[in-house]
Amino acid sequence: MGSMSEARPTPPAASATDLTGVPAAIRTRWGELVRDIERARDAYYDAVDAQSPWSDAEYDALYRELESLEAAHPALRLSSSPTQTVGGRAVTDFAAAPHHERMYSLQDVFSLDEVEQWAQRMAAETGVPDAELPMTAEVKIDGLAVALTYEHGVLTRAATRGDGVVGEDVTGNVRTIDSIPLVLAGDSHPDLLEVRGEVYFPVAAFHEFNKRRRAENLQREAEGRPRLQVFANPRNAAAGSLRQKNPAVTAARPLAMIAHGVGAIIPAAGEQLPTAQHAWYELLAAWGLPVSPYNQVVRGRAQREAYIARYADHRHDLLHEIDGIVFKLDSRPLQAELGYTSRVPRWATAYKYPPEEVHTRLLDIDVQVGRTGRVTPFGIMEPVLVAGSRVSRATLHNATEVARKGVKIGDLVVLRKAGDVIPEIVGPVLERRDGSERDFVMPQQCPSCGTALAPAKEGDVDLRCPNTRSCPAQLTERIAHIGSRGALDVEGLGDEAASALTQPDAGRVEALAALAAGHFLETEQGRLRLPDKKLQALHPAERIGVAEALLAEAAVPEQQPVLTGEAGLFELTADDLRDVFVYRPITRGGVPTGDWRRLRFFWSKQLYTKDGAVKRSTAPGKNATAMLKQLEAAKQQPLWRVLVALSVRHVGPTAARALARRFGSIDAMRAASLEELAQVDGVGPTIAAAWQDWLAADWHQQILARWAAAGVRMADDAGPVEQTPQTLAGLTIVVTGTLQRFTRDGAKEAIMAHGGKASGSVSKRTNYVVVGENAGSKETKARELGLPLLDESGFETLLAGGPDALGA
Repeated sequence: MGSMSEARPTPPAASATDLTGVPAAIRTRWGELVRDIERARDAYYDAVDAQSPWSDAEYDALYRELESLEAAHPALRLSSSPTQTVGGRAVTDFAAAPHHERMYSLQDVFSLDEVEQWAQRMAAETGVPDAELPMTAEVKIDGLAVALTYEHGVLTRAATRGDGVVGEDVTGNVRTIDSIPLVLAGDSHPDLLEVRGEVYFPVAAFHEFNKRRRAENLQREAEGRPRLQVFANPRNAAAGSLRQKNPAVTAARPLAMIAHGVGAIIPAAGEQLPTAQHAWYELLAAWGLPVSPYNQVVRGRAQREAYIARYADHRHDLLHEIDGIVFKLDSRPLQAELGYTSRVPRWATAYKYPPEEVHTRLLDIDVQVGRTGRVTPFGIMEPVLVAGSRVSRATLHNATEVARKGVKIGDLVVLRKAGDVIPEIVGPVLERRDGSERDFVMPQQCPSCGTALAPAKEGDVDLRCPNTRSCPAQLTERIAHIGSRGALDVEGLGDEAASALTQPDAGRVEALAALAAGHFLETEQGRLRLPDKKLQALHPAERIGVAEALLAEAAVPEQQPVLTGEAGLFELTADDLRDVFVYRPITRGGVPTGDWRRLRFFWSKQLYTKDGAVKRSTAPGKNATAMLKQLEAAKQQPLWRVLVALSVRHVGPTAARALARRFGSIDAMRAASLEELAQVDGVGPTIAAAWQDWLAADWHQQILARWAAAGVRMADDAGPVEQTPQTLAGLTIVVTGTLQRFTRDGAKEAIMAHGGKASGSVSKRTNYVVVGENAGSKETKARELGLPLLDESGFETLLAGGPDALGA
C-alpha cells in the first residue's frame, strides 16, 4: 500500500456507460470473453513470452459469442471491446489520467509508542475511548498503487498513483491481470466507483519467474542472443511489469492485485453503501474484487501490537512482500470528519517494520555533491545483498553524522535499508576492529570541481560547493532532473545518462571497489585484476589506492565531459556521444558476478586486434538515438514543465503550474515585478524572490536563450489564464457536517483557492459557518454566537460571488 485510497474533491458526473439493464450473468460472461480474446490477440500479434491457449477455431468461437452478446445487449458494445478494435492492442503511451479524487500518502511511524500516540489522538478527536474505537489492521503491501474506475460495474479505466492528482493510464495492462474483474459480480453497483489498491508480484511466482528467466538466459548467452531481465525484488517486478508499453508483456507476468479502499463514489439511485471500512472490504469481495485475507478489526493497544507482532514473525510467509502495518479508523463518517492534511489522512497511520540488517566491509568513505551543492559523505563497501538488492554504497549524510555513528574506514559495519529502500550504515561492529582502521576526514575542497567548501549560512552542519554553474557533480544532478518525470520527462535521460554526459567515466568508484574486492575490470584495452596474493597482503583500507594505481598503469584513455552546462543539452548530436564511457557491472543469467566493465554508453564497443589496430569501429547505439529523439520531443512540453526543469529553488510542479497559468510565457515572467509574482495563488514572496534571483545570473539567461534557439517552448499556446477569483479574501469560514458535493477537505481547498481562511473551530472571528448533515456542536456554537449559517447551495454562491452574491 504505497498510497492511500480514500480521498476528497467533488466526484465527477457519471458517464454515459449504463449497464444496469444487462443481467449480472451476461456482464460476467462478457468480461470473461473480453479477457480471453485480448489474451489470445496478445499472443498472436505480439508473441512476447506468451503462447495462445486457444486454437484459431476456438478463438473464432469466442469472438462470435462476444458479438452475439453485444448484439443482444448493445450497452456492452463499449469502445474498449475487442469487437471495436482491430488486431493486437496498440503500444501503450501512458496518457495522463487525472484521478477522480486525490490519492494520498500515509503518515509513517517507526515505533510502537508512535502508534500509541496516534491512537490516543484519534480517541481524543473522536470522543471514543481507545479500547472501544474500532480500527482496521492491514498489512502494508509492497507493490504499486493503482486506481480502478468502474462505471455501472464495468472497468473503464486504470491509473497509477502518479503525483496523487494525475497518474498514468495503464488500462490496457491492468485488463491482463486475472485477479482484477473487468465486470463486477452481483448487482447494485454504484454509477461510478473508484477502487484503490496495490498491484503486486506474488512471492512464490516471483521466485519461479526469475528461476525460469535465469535458465533461459543461459541458453540465450550460448546462442549469442540478448538476455532477459531478472528482477531484484517483487516490488520492482510489479512496477516494471505494470508499466510495460506493450500489454502483452504485462500479460505474461503473474501479477495480482489487492483492493485496500475506495475513492470517488456516485451511488446508484436508492443505493445504501457501507459506513465501515471493513464492511466496504466485504462488499468489494462480494463484487469479485480481491481483498486482503489478512485484514482484521482491532480495538485497543494490546490488539494492535499483537497484530504487529504476528506479521513481524511471518512477514516473509505471506502471499506478497510487506513493509509494515496500516491502521485506519473503521468508521468512514469519522474518517470524513477528521479529513486530511496536505499530504496524508489524519485517520490512518502506517507502522514500518525495522529494516533487515547485514554485515559488510567499509572499504572507503567518499563524498558526493548534489543538485544544490550539498556535499554528502557516503560509504563504499564490499557489495552485499540486503532486502532483495545488491548494495555497494550508502549515504552517511554529513561529517557530524559520520562522527556520531563512529564508523572508520576499514570497519566491518552493519548495513540496512531504511524503510527497506535507502541503504544506510548503522554503525561499526566494534569487536571486529584490529586497530588498523582510520578516521574519515571531510574534504575542504569540492571533489568534483576543487572549489572551497563552506556552509550556506552560519550554523549549518552541511558543507556546500558554491560553484553552482560549473561544478560537474551539481550539473549531473540538474541534467538528471531535467529528464525526470516531474520535469521534461525525457526517456533515456536518467541518472546514468546524466552522469555519463557530465562526468568522465561514470561508475568508476564502484568499479574500483570491485577491483579492491578481488574482481576483474574489463576494458577495450584488456582485462585488469589484482593478483590474489597481493590482495591478501593488503589491509582492506589500502585496497582502493592499489586498485587506482592499477587502472592508471593500464593507460586507459581519459574522456572529457560532453556537457559543461545544461544550456547545450538540446544541441547534442550523435557524434557528440561517441566517446562517452561508463563503468557497468557484469551479470550472468541476470545475476551480478561482481566483475565490472568499462564500455561506451551511447555507442557500440570498438574492437582492437592484438597489435592495437581497430578491428571493428564503434557506431551509435539504440540509447543514443532514443535519447536524442526524446530530447527533440521534449521541446514541445508545456511551459510549467520547462520551469521545473530549470532547477529554480523552491519552484516545483505546483508553483510552476501556477506561474505558467498566470503569465503564459517566460518573457511575461521576466517582466513581472516581485509583487506581481508573489500575488499568484500558490507562489508567494519566497518563490517569487527565488525566481528573480535565478534570472539575475547571466548563465541562467544563457540557458533560456540557447534552449529557445534550439526550439524549446517558452510560452504556452493558450497564453496566461486568470487565477481563481479571490471572492473570499479576508474571510474566515468553518465547514461542519457532511456535504453532498464536497468532502470536508475539498471544501477547505475551495475556500483557500478563493482567498479565504478555512478554520477548524468556531469563534467570534468566524465570518460564515457552512452546515451540512449531522453538523453537531459547531453548528450549536455558531447559533449561540449569532454567526451567519450557510447550506451547501449558499456556500457555492459565496464561492462564486463573495458576500455580495448572498444579498440580504
